Amino acid sequence: MSLQSPSRLLELAGQSLLRNQLLTIFTPDQLPREVFPLMFMEAFRMRRFEALKLMVQAWPFVRLPLGSLMKTPHLETLQAVLRGLDTLVAQKVRPRRWKLQVLDLRDVDGSFWAIWSGVKVLSCSPEAMSKRQTVEDCPRMGEHQPLKVFIDLCLKESTLDECLSYLYGWIHYRRGLVHLCCSKVQNYSMPTSSFRNLLERIYPESIQELEVWKKFSLNKTGKFAPYLSQMSNLRKLFLAFGYGCELYVSGQQQFIPDLDFPFLCLYYPQMLYIRKISNIKEHLEHLLRYLKNPLWAFTFCHAYLADEDMECLSQYPSLSQLKELRLTYILMWTTNLEPLGVLLEKVAATLKTLVLEDCRIQDPQLRALLPALSHCSQLTTFCFRGNETSTNALKDLLRHTGGLSKLGLELYPAPLESLDNRGHVNWEILAPIRAELMRTLREVRQPKRIFFGPTPCPSCGSGPSEIVDFHLCS
Repeated sequence: MSLQSPSRLLELAGQSLLRNQLLTIFTPDQLPREVFPLMFMEAFRMRRFEALKLMVQAWPFVRLPLGSLMKTPHLETLQAVLRGLDTLVAQKVRPRRWKLQVLDLRDVDGSFWAIWSGVKVLSCSPEAMSKRQTVEDCPRMGEHQPLKVFIDLCLKESTLDECLSYLYGWIHYRRGLVHLCCSKVQNYSMPTSSFRNLLERIYPESIQELEVWKKFSLNKTGKFAPYLSQMSNLRKLFLAFGYGCELYVSGQQQFIPDLDFPFLCLYYPQMLYIRKISNIKEHLEHLLRYLKNPLWAFTFCHAYLADEDMECLSQYPSLSQLKELRLTYILMWTTNLEPLGVLLEKVAATLKTLVLEDCRIQDPQLRALLPALSHCSQLTTFCFRGNETSTNALKDLLRHTGGLSKLGLELYPAPLESLDNRGHVNWEILAPIRAELMRTLREVRQPKRIFFGPTPCPSCGSGPSEIVDFHLCS
């Protein structure tokens, strides 16, 4: 007679209880703790919804990772689990055995079920094994602390599916007893009014990333401020406005409602990304005025910067410690860039990435930036593609980078002399000019990765990810 392992005997005992429908006779909290995961998986597989409800009520672990077991949402399973929770959250005094604090509907932890079922136990990480051994010792919530339900929320349809609709309705009628927690919320299609109603049901302190791709009017942004002001742990925010306008901020931040402005008051962001925002001077001043800590990254693209806008960038202390500055697809051919030079002087000790791409910068404007650029000693990446500069202006630029020993990637435009009357590169003309530019550069320093002209190269396909000293097609 073969001997069965203890875990196999527990599994067989649990299966017998389920198949003979004896679980309703035996009180679940009288069963060994070790049998619960095995029985729960079997009840889930056999669609024994009453058994699922009873096991949830006596679940002996802090967390129930249902999402990693229920890969595809199943309404009847969800309803059975929530009916089990109903019995628990309705009790003013929790049972002594009750340890369940978190219902996790995200597909993030399959190791829990693998460990308890004995599948691939040896391949599980030490952290996963530790979770099995210590989960019972996790801090208990107080008597009146709410149960937490964790989900991933990615709204690609204009309405909720049946599982989410049922869950949100269940949460709505149990306010104060249950917190719906979403670390990342993405809205691609849900109308703004419906989305705001949805935000009201999510525990605001749980949201760390918020992306709203559903385009709405810029002057309605203030309607989100009351919700954002409650998201004390928000790290990333992306808002897409009409006609391609976008605002993206990242970092620890505090949002203060100010309905007199179409923008939000941002206190502690680390990154700020703005795309296609009209009336930029008014909005940019409003944003930068309220920043309490310096930004480490600022991106502005697809717009026009007038002289007063550039002055604005150079004046605010919140931009004085930038590590990344990206200005792309900004029409600057008539803009005075001396204020930008002032800004570069301020950030010379911290700036690591500078991107001035497709800005139509011309020779006189470039020369206004060179003294400040030469002081950016920490610069590792410099992109200057898409500008209208001559060979002599590019030589001056390269000479001014002689002291920038940390530069690891450089991208420069093809000089005007190498372009035909349609603005396309004449590769036969460009080749000797690039060789001349490289000789100029090597007089002051040795480059690491450098490109002149379009990338990837249309002739050979080389791109800036390749480690090359000098790119020249044969």
